[in-house]
Amino acid sequence: MNGNAAQKLLERMRASPYGWGQNDFDGLLTGFGFRRKEGKKHRVYIHPDFRELSISIPRHNELKPCYARDTLKLIDELKDRLKK
Repeated sequence: MNGNAAQKLLERMRASPYGWGQNDFDGLLTGFGFRRKEGKKHRVYIHPDFRELSISIPRHNELKPCYARDTLKLIDELKDRLKK
């Protein structure tokens, strides 16, 4: 997913944290430059420039809203750091 598509997905996720699945998070996070590592039950996303910015997303087709909220916070933190 390119950056423009990821930005649009980000805006939609901000509007509602409900109904998102693992593929949505994958497109969003990789669109913002995070790299994916596959685990047994989760995918772990780590930003290559800020390795402390990471999140673990379960492999489910519909995830709890808390994952959307945590992902939004993570991307906001990334954006803040990129401004500096």
